[in-house]
Amino acid sequence: MNDRRQHSRYQATSLLEVFEQHSGRYLGRVADISSDGLMLCGPVPQPADTLVECRLVCSTPLDGVSELHFISDCLWSRGGEQGQQCWSGYHIIDIDQRNTEALSALLRHFQASS
Repeated sequence: MNDRRQHSRYQATSLLEVFEQHSGRYLGRVADISSDGLMLCGPVPQPADTLVECRLVCSTPLDGVSELHFISDCLWSRGGEQGQQCWSGYHIIDIDQRNTEALSALLRHFQASS
């Protein structure tokens, strides 16, 4: 299989949850994350090619990081079987310097945990 990923992915070893920034709608929990994207496990499939303003919340602060804000594009989504969670893949397309630094701190934390 040809893996097109350019950045290492890390399994979230702590509970990270993602919400739509303005409505507060729950999108899901982070299954894995990299510097340019994330995979979520959530209750409802997100339509592909949808831009989402995200708020990622750490259940407990990790290396001083408790929350991140960024815009992502849902690249794909798969519904689960009846009563099962859905999976969605997102590409981070817009993130400011402060949130980029916070994301880097999270990734270093997960890298040290693996």
